[in-house]
Amino acid sequence: MRQRQRRNGGRGGGFTPRQISVKLAIPLVGEISGIWEPDDAERDAAWELYVELATRISVVELREDEGLLREALTSLYTVFGTTRDILRRYGPAVAPRVPAGQVTFGALAVTVLNLCVRPLLSKWHPLLTAHESLRSDQVDPVSHERRWARSAELRKEIEQVRRVMLALAEALNEVAGVGDLIAVRLPVQSPDSADSADSAVADRPSAHRSPGERS
Repeated sequence: MRQRQRRNGGRGGGFTPRQISVKLAIPLVGEISGIWEPDDAERDAAWELYVELATRISVVELREDEGLLREALTSLYTVFGTTRDILRRYGPAVAPRVPAGQVTFGALAVTVLNLCVRPLLSKWHPLLTAHESLRSDQVDPVSHERRWARSAELRKEIEQVRRVMLALAEALNEVAGVGDLIAVRLPVQSPDSADSADSAVADRPSAHRSPGERS
């Protein structure tokens, strides 16, 4: 989609879009879409919520043999408090009245929380708590959780919510006009290149010589 852009005088002086098209596929609800024309307050709020999502496991894929379901639910629950805090601090400026077909930061944030995250937590928190209460002292929490008959079902629903959170994070990232902090990959140095670098340092002539040493 072609986007009209403006220079962002705040975060590094880059460019931020004047408007973007947002599409979120909410499980059991359907697609929520619209045009977002953010103002400065919404851009700042988008940056704050984006950082929150980028640093939590709520947008990281929970593989079958990795992580705890409890940690994933706790991470999603924490997003509630952070989002409410952002909405309170920025106030009505991030949830203005807009024409039909348009969305705002406030509308997107509250919609995702109430229609996507809340149903997941309301359903699965008590079920997982009940299973956890059956664990004996001889069984560690990880093993006990993975023996749960409904663990695969919960993981599937967490993955559905994760995709919505990721789509929201992508929209927030675009509005904030910052680099991608979720998919960023740092260069990894291979063992061979590390050994070569060490050899190069070892072979380099020393800059410090004793008074009687000749070059």
